[in-house]
Amino acid sequence: MNRPVFRKPGAARALRWEAAGLAWLAAADALPVVDVLDIADDHLDLAALTSVTPTAAAARTFGAGLARLHDAGADAFGAPPPGWDGDGFIGRCPLVSASFETWGEYYARARLSPIGEALRATGDLPPEAAADLDRLTARLCAGDLDDDDPPARLHGDLWSGNVMWTAAGATLIDPAAHGGHRETDLAMLALFGLPHLDAVVAGYQSVHRLRPGWRHRTGLHQLFPVGVHAVLFGGGYVAQTHALLRRWA
Repeated sequence: MNRPVFRKPGAARALRWEAAGLAWLAAADALPVVDVLDIADDHLDLAALTSVTPTAAAARTFGAGLARLHDAGADAFGAPPPGWDGDGFIGRCPLVSASFETWGEYYARARLSPIGEALRATGDLPPEAAADLDRLTARLCAGDLDDDDPPARLHGDLWSGNVMWTAAGATLIDPAAHGGHRETDLAMLALFGLPHLDAVVAGYQSVHRLRPGWRHRTGLHQLFPVGVHAVLFGGGYVAQTHALLRRWA
């Protein structure tokens, strides 16, 4: 019996990046991940998903699975899915692939610095914001915000639109998968809101306790995705980026 197909058009390399990320997430056997049925140079065929209304119980199960996904780990901070060569993508922006031993240096050099350069190019990083970025990247590279948490296996673009609630549970789609800090995926879930987020967190903590202060650090982890939106869409995202830089510089 043929399975219903969702065909996603796109450029060959971006589609292969998505497929590589989905395969890596699925290999952790921690959460439902949309099945890749076929890939070509101009499209990606995915199993069609049917949405259901999310519940607190499903959200708690999702949180527990997300913790297990993160615990599956990655080779390094910034590491792409196995076998992937070169940078990846987050939306229409490049996502730098790298290999760092510490989260702080990775976040500074492979995430915030490229966003800063892109905002400078558009004129959206005035001198005071640039100075804040310089101070923050210096703090990160010095290890001021590091901990001993090893690289986690991240979805990488885990906003609410990339969590499909189905009868099989919350199912992951459209990742920007890489090795990073577990708090980053949780910060993304909070950025645009997710139904029953408190239940997600409770489920997560039942498997892996988060370090004290993780809620306070949410804005730090949101800085990169907000910066990506500032580059792509401008407007209020630029002001939000500047505010986060001021808070953490």
